[in-house]
Amino acid sequence: MKYITLGAMTFSILIACNPLKKSENSNNFVQYVNPMIGTDFTGNTYPGAQAPFGMVQLSPDNGLPGWDRISGYFYPDSTIAGFSHTHLSGTGAGDLYDISFMPVTKPYKEAPAPLGIYSSFSHEDEKASAGYYRVFLKDYGINVELTATERCGIQRYTFPEAEAVVFLNLKKAMNWDFTLDSYVEVIDSVTIRGYRFSRGWSPDQRVYFETRFSKPFVDYSLDTTSIVENGKHIGTAYIARFDFDTKDREQIVVFTGISGVSIEGASKNLNVEAPKNDFDLYHDQVVTDWNKQLSVIEVKGGSVDDRTKFYTALYHTMIAPTIYSDVDGSYFGPDKQIHKTDGWVNYSTFSLWDTYRASHPLFTYTEPEKTNDMVKSFLAFYDQYGSLPLWNLYGNETDMMIGYHAVPVIVDAYLKGIGDFDSEKALQACIASSDRNDYRGIGLYKKYGYIPYNLESESLSKTLEYAYDDYCIAKMAEKMGKKEIADRYYKRSQSYRNLYNPATSFIQPKDDKGKFIPEFDAKDYSAHITESNGWQYFWYVPQDIDGLIGLLGSKDRFAQKLDSMFTYAPDAKDDLPIFSTGMIGQYAHGNEPSHHVIYLYNKIGQPWKTQKYVAEVLHQLYLNTPAGLCGNEDCGQMSAWFVFSAMGFYPVDPVSGQYEIGTPLFPEIKMRVANGKVFTVLAPKVDAKNIYIQSVKLNGKPYDKSYITHEQIMHGDTIEFEMGDHPGPVWYKS
Repeated sequence: MKYITLGAMTFSILIACNPLKKSENSNNFVQYVNPMIGTDFTGNTYPGAQAPFGMVQLSPDNGLPGWDRISGYFYPDSTIAGFSHTHLSGTGAGDLYDISFMPVTKPYKEAPAPLGIYSSFSHEDEKASAGYYRVFLKDYGINVELTATERCGIQRYTFPEAEAVVFLNLKKAMNWDFTLDSYVEVIDSVTIRGYRFSRGWSPDQRVYFETRFSKPFVDYSLDTTSIVENGKHIGTAYIARFDFDTKDREQIVVFTGISGVSIEGASKNLNVEAPKNDFDLYHDQVVTDWNKQLSVIEVKGGSVDDRTKFYTALYHTMIAPTIYSDVDGSYFGPDKQIHKTDGWVNYSTFSLWDTYRASHPLFTYTEPEKTNDMVKSFLAFYDQYGSLPLWNLYGNETDMMIGYHAVPVIVDAYLKGIGDFDSEKALQACIASSDRNDYRGIGLYKKYGYIPYNLESESLSKTLEYAYDDYCIAKMAEKMGKKEIADRYYKRSQSYRNLYNPATSFIQPKDDKGKFIPEFDAKDYSAHITESNGWQYFWYVPQDIDGLIGLLGSKDRFAQKLDSMFTYAPDAKDDLPIFSTGMIGQYAHGNEPSHHVIYLYNKIGQPWKTQKYVAEVLHQLYLNTPAGLCGNEDCGQMSAWFVFSAMGFYPVDPVSGQYEIGTPLFPEIKMRVANGKVFTVLAPKVDAKNIYIQSVKLNGKPYDKSYITHEQIMHGDTIEFEMGDHPGPVWYKS
């Protein structure tokens, strides 16, 4: 009973000072961030503490593997088996979970593997906000609080009077992760350091750490186990135990710096970013940082739930990519060497197949300096690896997903004049990445003008995505005055036409003899199409929607097919894959290939249908609940769609500098851009019923385009929508 009483008392004290419990304040954007959104259903997010884009993602782990627990945490679970310093946000692939601590009191509970030492907990005794997480471990009467700097995790444990123990488990691995080697060294009674090397999604992940306790431990022990693979010893797994005698409500704070470079790097990160034994200081700092980051977009009006959905989505876009250089600029490269930046920050964790669509275009407004550093990170990766990253993680290429989608990120930044990266080198890197004849069918693509399905998997998707990236290269080359390169890549960007079958009016797989695959059913999911079906990938021609309309023969025919996309519902007997969620007909909002399709009605003069479906997704497929995401968060892309769409526009073609108009969620939105100006969206009458645009004004004058432009945003223009509850007249010519 004493433990329960302590928990209740501790939580009453914490609630009183929790930022989420403050009265609503227009400058307190953190009050609207709910990191629990996405921790249930398919979101695969984690609720723990992180600085914006931080190297550290300090979060609880339930202790069990499984697809639902890819992020380490799944809301329906009731156990916690550790608090580790690295996590992935909604990727659908499980890795990291490095440097895991677990506080307990004797006697502690230990279940058979894989759970191990654990505690039960209740969501009633749990709270998460931007840069902060807390939970009460019911089995031990311990209150755990987490916060973070960019490269350090900070844990505060409030103990009962007890024989207390803090475990550091470098042996445990979950999901795709496998411990290759580890090490723990005790420096003195408050300082330990070491490393954990692992293989998982990242083939060679190295995390070094140094930890400082705010109180000396009275004893410790190091338990080691030989790691054997194929009959050979390859490393050592460490589990360290640190003993403390604690008084009632005594607090012990654990400060851990991490590095991908060395123990010395971790020590320097710790000493620079968290030199003081003051949890509240660093919590206040990270909250201030989050408020600054979130303040770039200010929304007014709408419900508390809508504002929470918006700022949580904006928060989720700032979880990844992650910082991957130490305070001195050192980082571990894909060539297995240590490199050093010259004033820029190196980033990793690029889920580019997802994030090039909306996350990176959003960064050009919310994070232009970081966008410059991200491009420099790509170019450094190219120098060290020979090609631009596809999906890099902890200094390694995972070779996950398809395309060469660092290209549109680079091109968008270049066309918008962002940063000081070397554009000549950038174009060279883009071309080199697109010309790897022996990589994922690129040679076949260049030879046939498409990828034959009998010679390469995911052939249809690869053909279409390579064609889009080639268009981006052409745009950059054209801007640079390199006509020969531009012409070559514009020609390649039309390769999608080679897979269009007029007999079925679908883009279909084709073999090396030029024959379309027989018995093609567009709603089937096959090895020829990446995480989608023929309905969903048909529309993936963002570089040439007019050309796609031309293949169908008319805008009317295009409209009929687009209507079918949203009304041809799967049969109850259809066995849908795990990534087909958030379904509206064949449209799958839970996966990225569908994300631009809603906005295509603008291209055929039927914008009220775009408005109808955008509003449906905003209101019904994003919720202020743990199950509030209808698909994997995918390092911010799911949330970036929401941020753009709630502002009333979306980048159908991410490098065009044009944003198709949808329907806004709030009466007033202000976006502060880097030049000091403010772009404003006004929709005074908008609500859940008034979703249809009746008229549009730009700077007080009638507007006649279906899109807004980058130049208008940067100029600080004001766009105003008159809203109503029925479709309005078309205000532009299509």
